[in-house]
Amino acid sequence: MAGFSNIIGHEQIKEHLQNAISMDKISHAYIFHGPDRAGKMALANSFAMALQCEQRSTDGCMECHSCRQALSGNHPDIIYLHHEKPNTISVDDIRKQVNNDIYIKPYASPYKIYIISEAEKMNQQAQNALLKTIEDPPAYAVIILLTNNADLFLPTMLSRCITLNLKTVPDSVIHNFLMEKYQVPDYKADFCTAFAQGNVGKAIQLASSEDFNEIKTSALQLLKKIKELELHEMTETIKKISDYKLEINDYFDIMFIWYRDVLLYKATSDINSLIFKDEISDLKKQASKSSYEGIETIIKSLDKAKRRLNANVNFNLVMELLLQTIKEN
Repeated sequence: MAGFSNIIGHEQIKEHLQNAISMDKISHAYIFHGPDRAGKMALANSFAMALQCEQRSTDGCMECHSCRQALSGNHPDIIYLHHEKPNTISVDDIRKQVNNDIYIKPYASPYKIYIISEAEKMNQQAQNALLKTIEDPPAYAVIILLTNNADLFLPTMLSRCITLNLKTVPDSVIHNFLMEKYQVPDYKADFCTAFAQGNVGKAIQLASSEDFNEIKTSALQLLKKIKELELHEMTETIKKISDYKLEINDYFDIMFIWYRDVLLYKATSDINSLIFKDEISDLKKQASKSSYEGIETIIKSLDKAKRRLNANVNFNLVMELLLQTIKEN
């Protein structure tokens, strides 16, 4: 955990939150909305620390007792909701950890702050229970919901909260940050930046991940030989891909960027704007054999496959349909 000044990008949101602190106009409920690893938790932590700072610093002074507690993750008045079921935040979770606790006054701070990550996992009963608290909260309460999909919230929930949408961070900012902070070489910073698509957390993960190169190699090998795959080899291939089940979104993103490059090269013959510049001979080959319509069909099917897996559709079935679509186009 660190202050706002250590967060890369999101300048408008930082300014909004710091202005709210300095003007003493704090809302009782916020939604921080943006993709995974985009910085929602970092913003929530920094906001919570600054709100509780004994020096009233809008960035947190980092030195007072309250800031030191926040930095160590042990602040008694900054509470993180935990849920036992991986895909659901239940009404019991909300009642026990928020509703039954919120009317007990803060231990030693001006606010009592609840941070609920993956808030889109609240079922309807849980949202309704939380809504009752948000509609009539004690003066010291601040509830921060972190989500990658605000569309899953009830309209009444959205209307009671201030929603802050995290925007993508400019590539140049991410690129410079990776080279300065992580000392990655220029070509790797290029690739991580392009692949992260404005998401700083993702760029950091890629720059420091050993597994990512392995996933990238596996995905590219598959894409280069998929047209020649026999039916019985398809089953074997799906088994290999299932080794990366936990990183399947990264696997899909690599495939997506590959076909984006194929489409781009087919349309412009410009190598400079490609992400997989070092794979140019295979990209050229693929571009010459593929139609625009075929590439667009594949890109759409990748998006569909990602959504199906997020909805817990059978992994093997989703992959079989996807690979068949790629092979046919």
